[in-house]
Amino acid sequence: MGSTHDLIVIGGGPAGCSAAITAARSGAKVLLLERGRLPRNKVCGEFVSAESLALLACLLDTQGPELLERAYRVPEVRFFSDGLVIGSPLNPPGASISRFELDFALWEAAQRSGVDAQQQVAVEKVSGEGPFRVLTKLGEFEGRAVLKACGRWSNLSARTLARPNGRSNWLGVKAHFAEQGCPQSVDLYFFDGGYCGVQPVSLRGHGEEGRINVCAQVRADVASTLSDVFEQHPVLQERSRNWQQLMEPVSTAPLIFCKPRPVEGNILLAGDTAGFVDPFVGDGISLALRSGALAGRSLMPFLMGKISLEEAARSYWQTYETELSSIFSVSSKVRHVFFLLPRTLRVMTLSTIKRSPALVRLLVRHTR
Repeated sequence: MGSTHDLIVIGGGPAGCSAAITAARSGAKVLLLERGRLPRNKVCGEFVSAESLALLACLLDTQGPELLERAYRVPEVRFFSDGLVIGSPLNPPGASISRFELDFALWEAAQRSGVDAQQQVAVEKVSGEGPFRVLTKLGEFEGRAVLKACGRWSNLSARTLARPNGRSNWLGVKAHFAEQGCPQSVDLYFFDGGYCGVQPVSLRGHGEEGRINVCAQVRADVASTLSDVFEQHPVLQERSRNWQQLMEPVSTAPLIFCKPRPVEGNILLAGDTAGFVDPFVGDGISLALRSGALAGRSLMPFLMGKISLEEAARSYWQTYETELSSIFSVSSKVRHVFFLLPRTLRVMTLSTIKRSPALVRLLVRHTR
């Protein structure tokens, strides 16, 4: 306790591990703090877009080939809304990887990269503008730089002060089920007040055939359980009748959508801490990996004494805006179509999109 690190990363999910691994492999002394215990299930669509698979393989290093070879490849996405079915190929295909395995594999990769990775260490306070003092119940650490990747809601985030009233709250809920003959696609079922995503997923050591991940985003006044969610969409309700539940559901709330902010003072933010993207675009894990790696790279010139911390933070923000912010903008427009347009206008819009496969592919490409 009390030792000084080049970088302290708060949060051991994909964003935090990506940043820690990237910085450590460049020679930085990195401390990674995770308040929970891994592995564990998390609310997540468990989809990694093809654009980030090379980055993931690099981060995982020796574990990459085995995990990615077992992962389901998902070559198609299908949208079910208002009696319409809109499909689009995913070329190249994305991968379906359980968070239970992914997070733990990244954590172990961080340790192999020389990161001092500590679980069940909750951070209570971060003070300073560089160097920083990070207070935990186990003691206090000092870091030349700090990166927060502690999720959407944390006692460490100023966004916590912006919680909406309960009437507008969105929540997420997820579980794994068994389904015979499940389609090899990401299927998204939209209804008034939410959506539910279904896709095949594997889990090492669990031999069930046809394991699927079922993850929903729904307004709290519409549904609070997956069984309630299934009742909101007739096609989904019929499909779910013969499913067998394989795990206890996990949930999270609230889900808040706002413009991403990748820097807070001189502290870098990555993953959901920087900005929460609409889950139905299927790029949350990808954004976490990419923003974490980008943050780690952006800090290295500072840690090597070439630029100031303020310059490193500014460089990260500018590159984040250039490479990642457009995904949030496009997903916000898609959310408007599915959840805010009157039904008549929504059906007209979706019918137009359905008649233009090129437009569907364009929308998918611009959320990557």
